[in-house]
Amino acid sequence: MLRDECPVSVALRVIAGKWKPLILRELKSGVSLRFGQLQRRIPEASQKVLTSQLRQLERDGLVGRAVFHETILRTQYSLTGYGRTLRPALEELARWGRRHKHT
Repeated sequence: MLRDECPVSVALRVIAGKWKPLILRELKSGVSLRFGQLQRRIPEASQKVLTSQLRQLERDGLVGRAVFHETILRTQYSLTGYGRTLRPALEELARWGRRHKHT
């Protein structure tokens, strides 16, 4: 089987990135979060990298961005319907990680 045909490789290509799994974890509850809220919840990620990874997730259709033109421009991020389909897989990966954390 070619690498591009491997279903696991396809899935990992979409969520690969140092901060993407953490971004997806923060958004999995279904609550929309502003950029600043994501930054506070993932403090190790620089603004530049967080922005880049959010754009990649948006490009891949997993994360939606809503811009509100108010006195101060407000942007919120949330999982799309497509992004929500990843939740069971991410939860299973988390269970596996917890079981094997100290191995």
